Amino acid sequence: MAASKLISNNVNIFDLDTPALVVDLDIMDANLQRMADYCDEHKLALRPHTKTHKSPVLARKQMELGAMGLTVAKPGEAEVMLQASPQEMLVAFPTIGPAKMARLKEVARRTSLTVALDSLEATEALSAAQVPAKIFVEMDTGLHRVGVKPDELAPLIAAIKKLPHVRYDGISFYPGHIKHIGEEGMGEMTKLNVMLNQTLEALDKAGHTPNVVSGGSTPTMYQSHMIFGMTEMRPGTYIFNDRNTIHGGACLLEDCAATVIATVVSTSVPGQVIIDGGSKTFSSDRLLNDPGVTFGKVLNAEGAVFHKMNEEHGFIDVTQCERKFHVGDKLQILMNHVCVVMNLHEQVHGHRKGEVETTWPVAGRGKLT
Repeated sequence: MAASKLISNNVNIFDLDTPALVVDLDIMDANLQRMADYCDEHKLALRPHTKTHKSPVLARKQMELGAMGLTVAKPGEAEVMLQASPQEMLVAFPTIGPAKMARLKEVARRTSLTVALDSLEATEALSAAQVPAKIFVEMDTGLHRVGVKPDELAPLIAAIKKLPHVRYDGISFYPGHIKHIGEEGMGEMTKLNVMLNQTLEALDKAGHTPNVVSGGSTPTMYQSHMIFGMTEMRPGTYIFNDRNTIHGGACLLEDCAATVIATVVSTSVPGQVIIDGGSKTFSSDRLLNDPGVTFGKVLNAEGAVFHKMNEEHGFIDVTQCERKFHVGDKLQILMNHVCVVMNLHEQVHGHRKGEVETTWPVAGRGKLT
């Protein structure tokens, strides 16, 4: 794998300066190949979201395995991902403001640009700035975050078709309200299929047949072939997975590639250890489908509970642990939400069987605009 820096041989992940973000390259490679094989088997285009890894190094690897392009949220991320030379780039977030329009225009000079949006105002801004973009009109399928109602698609598409410089190309959706593929989740999948079927029939009748139907989510990623009419998917977390992916039923613990190595810096309070990683190191996202308060699973300390954070301090309850802890011990922690953790770290150490092989920068971190 190409990288910014090669680490000397025989450096173990537990010998790194901490807190250190590490990725098991064998697990990551297996995750990437599994998704590539799944999309190939079910004739689904793959346009992975780079919000998880934030790295052109890994984006190139995804495209080498068959991804037709990349997905980003912000112009700043798009600018970074141009380093991977994608043929297609989707900005899957409503882009508003003249500064962003100017930047998207430059991105469109270097790759085929698509923008997902849910308003005529956003499309008119792209058109007025002469950004040569294809448009996905976003549909709300139940999350109620962004997207228009299904019956609002046709009039919005009709208005977009009248604008110069931009071109209607399809619709997009994100079924993020489906958190787990259990009985309830499969019931929601059935409702989604009915909604999408009716929507596509209505668009066909109105003369707005989409070239692309772009969708998918992490919990539903390996059920995407069951979603009627969907032509492409945009998963992001699958490259590493995390605790929330496990609790959503989309992967197993052994499918999780990214962890954080932290050092025990204090054992002064009985029944508790403090590690050198707090909210500047870990996501504050709670665990999906769990009422408890935890910020990660300690993999090498059975019974430990990571339950509280300050900026620099991680509080771990070890009252249920049989092992004894000492200052200087190294703990390996699986995070709840890997995408946010990636954004907090400047670099990632790739390892195989614990031996560090390479490191790369998190080039897309902090791209807020």
